[in-house]
Amino acid sequence: MSLTSGRGFGIVGLGSIADFHAKAIQAMEGGRLLCAFSRNGGERAEKFATEFGVEVIVGDYDTFLKTPGLEIVTIATPSGSHLEPAVAAAKAKKHVVSEKPMEITLERCDAMVAACKKNKVQLGGVFQSRSNGGAQAIRTALDQKRFGKLTVCNALIPWHRTQQYYDSGGWRGTWKLDGGGALMNQSIHQIDLLQWFAGPIKELSAYAGCIAHKRIEVEDSAVAALRFKNGALGAIVGSTAMFPGQPAEVQISGEKGSAWLKGGHLSLFQFETEESGDAQARIDFGPPKDDAGKGGASDPRAISFVGHQRQFENFVASLNGGSKLMVDGTEARIAVEIILAIYKSANTKKAVTLPLKKTPKLGKFK
Repeated sequence: MSLTSGRGFGIVGLGSIADFHAKAIQAMEGGRLLCAFSRNGGERAEKFATEFGVEVIVGDYDTFLKTPGLEIVTIATPSGSHLEPAVAAAKAKKHVVSEKPMEITLERCDAMVAACKKNKVQLGGVFQSRSNGGAQAIRTALDQKRFGKLTVCNALIPWHRTQQYYDSGGWRGTWKLDGGGALMNQSIHQIDLLQWFAGPIKELSAYAGCIAHKRIEVEDSAVAALRFKNGALGAIVGSTAMFPGQPAEVQISGEKGSAWLKGGHLSLFQFETEESGDAQARIDFGPPKDDAGKGGASDPRAISFVGHQRQFENFVASLNGGSKLMVDGTEARIAVEIILAIYKSANTKKAVTLPLKKTPKLGKFK
């Protein structure tokens, strides 16, 4: 990719995910990394500027937004602080790509969508797991009605985070900025895949709590029983307290076929009627022979930037009129709503029907 061609990107926030954004932008087709914004600067900002060869603007967001050639802003701040930079970017007529979760309440998500719509700029949400080859194979099979009637669809995220992980940042494990724990921060990718595959959830009943970690306000473990709008049943099990951490899995099963995605690989892809391409899909997207690739199961940095690269390329292609946007703001909001419904059920000890009318009260689980 030429450093002087393509749409200009800028990154807001220099947390750990910003490195993945930078690497993805520098590797992508159709985009170039121009600058980044840091609220406080310091050694982190200096290191980022040196590593990626871009200017890091400190403290003055208006100056950042006025960077010549800047067209697209990616939001990589803590989860509960996406709204303000996104709205300011939209007002400055910059397109916006927000890390997951898009925001931590329905009202803040809706405000982001409204601001971008009002200012006629594009809003995208980062759910890079959708671009995975195995996930795409499942989506295609669903579109072709190969599963028949869906019966049981699950998401299992048996991950592990150390106490040091939560202690390493003041925002981690807080309702105000993290918006939740194992579900909102870690399991949200698989929850997004589950609803993208199986369709809207009609009702759920859940339990959640902080079982193993200290000094955090949010859950490190949660389970939910689901009833989908199409009649299928399912479950979500998400945790950061399951040592040593294992690959996340999304299971889609129906009366005529099943496809299970484990650690981003197809561990099962079998249908009542085998079609040409099925065997090749199992080879191309199946588990690696060395059983590697636990992803972020125990290390949040043990992920590839390629998924972000694909999403950023899709975002640019959509702006250029070449393809449909993979995840817009309305779509990115869905996983947040599901997680908030789980929190509501866990707190009230009652089943919750979706859609939610408003964000439930967030706090310590009873």
